[in-house]
Amino acid sequence: MIFAIIWCSFLQKYEYFTCRQEEIVFKPFVYPHCTPDEIYTVYRTYTIPPFGIEMQLTDMQIHALVLGVFASLVAPFGGFLASGFKRAFKIKDFGDSIPGHGGLTDRFDCQVVMGMFTYVYLSNFVVADSATAFTNLLEKVMQLSDTEQLQLFELLGDGLKSRGVVQG
Repeated sequence: MIFAIIWCSFLQKYEYFTCRQEEIVFKPFVYPHCTPDEIYTVYRTYTIPPFGIEMQLTDMQIHALVLGVFASLVAPFGGFLASGFKRAFKIKDFGDSIPGHGGLTDRFDCQVVMGMFTYVYLSNFVVADSATAFTNLLEKVMQLSDTEQLQLFELLGDGLKSRGVVQG
């Protein structure tokens, strides 16, 4: 888990790891150039509750920590899950039932669990679609009664006026 933070802090310094890949390039030594996203550059202060220790971490380091915790504590149980299936069906390994599976590949069951978690984590927390979130919020607002919608409208208007966005 600590290694995840250290390794991430090392890799996030290089554009090669932080720039978005816009196209697939098959030329050697072609490196992307970009301005790194805030996820790699903005440090926030986090306090570790039991000890009161403060740490400066980027959002990317927090994501790496989440993936590291899952990889350390949960993903190894993918092998136990596969072992449970094998015992339930009384088979030695998956070599007979899943082509190419068995022996050495039985050791990679935790990678399947880790891959599924990474996909779910990325799609729900890291790359959350803001348009979908806005649509969901708008649907909730439309479910309010007319008086509740008017109250929300007035609250939003007051907030915009106090910030000087609109003239009142």
